[in-house]
Amino acid sequence: MSRLKRVLTLLTTVTVVVGLALGGGFLWLYSDAKVSTAGTRFSQELAVPPLAKSTVKSDGTRVFDLTMRAGSKEFRSGRQTPTWGFNGDFLGPTLRAERGEKVRVRVRNTLGEESTVHWHGMHLPAKMDGGPHQMVAPGATWTPHWTVDQPAASLWYHPHPHGRTETHVQRGLAGMFLLDDDTSARLALPKRYGVDDLPVIVQDVRFDGAKFDHGHKMMSDTGFLGDRTMVNGTLEPYKEVGDELVRLRLLNASTARVYHFGFADSRQFSLIGTDGGLLEKAVAMDRIQLSPGERAEVVVRMKPGERTVLRSYPQKNYGDFWQSRFGGGDDTFDVLELRARNTLRPSPGLPAELGRLELPKGSDSERTRFFGLMTSGINGRRMEMGRVDETVTRGTAETWTVRNDDGVPHNFHVHDVQFRVLEVDGKQPPPELRGAKDTVFVPAGRTVKLAMRFTGPADPDTPYMYHCHLLYHEDIGMMGQFVVVEKGQKAGSVRTPHTHPGH
Repeated sequence: MSRLKRVLTLLTTVTVVVGLALGGGFLWLYSDAKVSTAGTRFSQELAVPPLAKSTVKSDGTRVFDLTMRAGSKEFRSGRQTPTWGFNGDFLGPTLRAERGEKVRVRVRNTLGEESTVHWHGMHLPAKMDGGPHQMVAPGATWTPHWTVDQPAASLWYHPHPHGRTETHVQRGLAGMFLLDDDTSARLALPKRYGVDDLPVIVQDVRFDGAKFDHGHKMMSDTGFLGDRTMVNGTLEPYKEVGDELVRLRLLNASTARVYHFGFADSRQFSLIGTDGGLLEKAVAMDRIQLSPGERAEVVVRMKPGERTVLRSYPQKNYGDFWQSRFGGGDDTFDVLELRARNTLRPSPGLPAELGRLELPKGSDSERTRFFGLMTSGINGRRMEMGRVDETVTRGTAETWTVRNDDGVPHNFHVHDVQFRVLEVDGKQPPPELRGAKDTVFVPAGRTVKLAMRFTGPADPDTPYMYHCHLLYHEDIGMMGQFVVVEKGQKAGSVRTPHTHPGH
């Protein structure tokens, strides 16, 4: 009995010690997982991507040239980081075109591996979409062409190779594609690019010595989460502005991180546009949440000599305590400092009316579809390149119900279309979700209803994608394919991806 008592005492002591060690280790991991860069000293002037040069052919086609290339960039003094970029070492120029213009982009790949360029938010033929079926081999040139047929908007472009999108975007392959139209040209909005109309491409990064660290955060299945942010490839950026009103075209170009943007002094700003273009009227706000791939156009008023900081705040709808802490929902980032000059140019007040939404209202939907989101796949299936998951009829409107069926944050992006958010958990969507959208955040347990119209052209053999735009999730199979067909036509046979040869 004495020996048994000693053994039990020893076992109890070991159990307590192990429990305390595990508990202490978890508490350390839990406290260490929260990231904050609040109080950043902004030391570098914000880089503004140049407007891409173009030529106009005799038939009116505007031609751009983009070259995917490897390079290096000195993000931090004295340290060169290996990067990828378009026409440069990191990111790419801003393409700009008008509604009604014919556009042609010569995309050349000088990388050591195949990639592709997807025109995120653009309405265009499936063969020109730049998804995983339009791969560009090393040394090859791909030349998509289409006619711009959608309202003025802040779109973007990035790679879309199946299974490797996260890494290609992290390395620096991304840029903005701005569309203009007659309506936006007439409006008294800030519109001098790089002066009072600023592209704000936000990415989170982490460095491993001189190189980017692309590893995933421990105890998180969200994807890559960095410990600092940069804007337009600039760490700790500031921008001196000389106008009373400044327009920020916010783009979440991170691969997994969700931002909750506001200003450090809690000032209000005016939301004037979402993914697919201008709202009907400006909306006063002090916070806006953007998941990867989403955009928002906001206008902020400045006073002479003042400074204000664009900040990303912790998020209340991100999920349970585990996801909030280990998946990035508790994090805070100081993103960009605006510095007003002592004398500012007067800016006219914002127009009472902005744009007109060219979106279906749901009442004319001819079909409904359901999409259940889980990390393991959509509707229980992982992506397969040769399988058509949905077939839609050209010219018809549909309502898609999208629900997050697991505890991990997701979002939902549909190629080719802009959609109207009809409902969020059965209720009217908040103001920031009432404009044209192509990507929507779907936190754990949330259900959204989306109305969209498919205006073609029909192509039964070439699919568009729908997927989670947290790119790690996309890469592991949270993606499906749909084709647009004429009435009565069936989906064709989707071939294996065609890699465009060099020429």
